Amino acid sequence: MMKEEILKNLDTFGIPMVIILLTFVVAYLVDLFFKRLIRKSTEEMKNDPTNYKFFRHAIRAVLYVTGISIAIYTMPSLRVLANSLLAGAGVLAVAVGFASQHALGNIISGIFIVIFKPFRVNDRLSLGELTGIVEDITLRHTVIRDFENRRIIIPNSKISDEIIINADFGDDKICKWIEIGIAYDSDIEKAKEIVKNQIINHPLSIDNRTPKEIAEGMEVAPVKVIELGESSVNLRGFAWAKNSADAFNMQCDLLESIKLQFDKENIDIPFPHRTLTYKDNPTKERKQHEQA
Repeated sequence: MMKEEILKNLDTFGIPMVIILLTFVVAYLVDLFFKRLIRKSTEEMKNDPTNYKFFRHAIRAVLYVTGISIAIYTMPSLRVLANSLLAGAGVLAVAVGFASQHALGNIISGIFIVIFKPFRVNDRLSLGELTGIVEDITLRHTVIRDFENRRIIIPNSKISDEIIINADFGDDKICKWIEIGIAYDSDIEKAKEIVKNQIINHPLSIDNRTPKEIAEGMEVAPVKVIELGESSVNLRGFAWAKNSADAFNMQCDLLESIKLQFDKENIDIPFPHRTLTYKDNPTKERKQHEQA
């Protein structure tokens, strides 16, 4: 009697437990396979890992739902409940649909992101005040790693409605503006030549001219006067780099090297100045100049 009861319990609970265990094992193996595939495709074949990462999350979700559903259906005590739920599936679908509109919206937005690719894994994005690198795209959200190594979790439905600046969309090359102001009594031509030479000689600077532009004599790194400011003549140099990361490092290096070269050539970078007027009485004025 005891043996029959044990066998009955094993039949009731053992098979569902085995199915659930197998589900987790298969999901783990599939996840491991996709991780290796992503690493191989990214490092060796130079493929875009976005699709692989998204499908990895999608397949895991399908495996978990399928395995747990089968396990529930194999338990006689829960089979009746499952059949009842299936019988009322129409009403249940409507109720679940209203309750999970936001979650379903995220999933659909994630699918659209993978299909239309406004951005991919490893792209550099700017969304308002947020800037970082896309690390993962899941069924529900997109993970962005900022430059302080923090993870920003953004729901797919929200990121789909945002205006995105993608530095790596279509063409990775970046034109970085090197802007600097000089004093009005400084030699403008000498300053422009210094900025131009510093850009051309930087190891991360690239020549982005087309053959036609080269034949027409277009400058490699043009430098223009863009504004006559309140206390300075503002220059802008156009420096090209192969990607966003190189552009940022190049900009930092150039600002430092241009400042050092300006110091050697006696080209001043002025501080803003203000003139304040104090009125002692209607007929007498005293002016004091101070450096801000």
